[in-house]
Amino acid sequence: MEERRLGPVVGLGTSGTFEDDETLAGSVVGAALDAGTRLVDTSPMYGAAEGSLAAALARRRDDAVVATKIWTPSSDEARHQLEAQLAWFGHVEMEQIHNLVAWRERLPWLEAEREAGRVGMVGVTHYGASAFDELADALRTGRFDTVQLPLNPLERECERTLLPLAAQLGVRVIVMRPFARGSLLRRVPAAGELDPLRPFGVETWPQALLKWALSDSRVDVVIRATSRPERARENAAAGTPPWFGAEERRRVERLAA
Repeated sequence: MEERRLGPVVGLGTSGTFEDDETLAGSVVGAALDAGTRLVDTSPMYGAAEGSLAAALARRRDDAVVATKIWTPSSDEARHQLEAQLAWFGHVEMEQIHNLVAWRERLPWLEAEREAGRVGMVGVTHYGASAFDELADALRTGRFDTVQLPLNPLERECERTLLPLAAQLGVRVIVMRPFARGSLLRRVPAAGELDPLRPFGVETWPQALLKWALSDSRVDVVIRATSRPERARENAAAGTPPWFGAEERRRVERLAA
């Protein structure tokens, strides 16, 4: 798998997948790591996913980059969330402010935690285009290492401002929702429609969508949640070059329309 600034370009999400099922988490995470994935994204917002992820990584912690989040307007709860994460993971490679919640208040504290070595990179996220102006304001502070945002053929608003801004500032980009919350999987193109993409290593429609996002060189990693080990392996396979050119990207966009 190709590596960019955040390591291998296909990551694993944990939203709405294994929750408190540690056995399932171990199976999915193990398959993803074995396939070359390293970055695993989670959050206090995802129920018991953080604890299940910690259990799954018990014997493989050094193989993973943990990207988790702080998600609360309360300073006390924010500290509680971080302490729980440090107890689970020992160290947090990437701490993100989830959905911009209290980001101005959380940022100086997380910078201090980064300086103390308890967290690595500090990031910020949001899923909604209505918040992208504020997300851009956060990036313009020059104090964030990463940004997480949605990008797929149906959600391209980030291309207008956020991706150029991130490139200008050197902010690493994590893409969420490469399948538009599953809506892009409701109609799967016929096998023949994917034939022109097969020289690029595409065997399935999900791989085409992942490769579409990764063919934008401003993207560092794409994350996709799954509760199926075989899907984790399939997704990881999309992280190998060659990448799409303009013609192949337009084909994926037409198929997605």
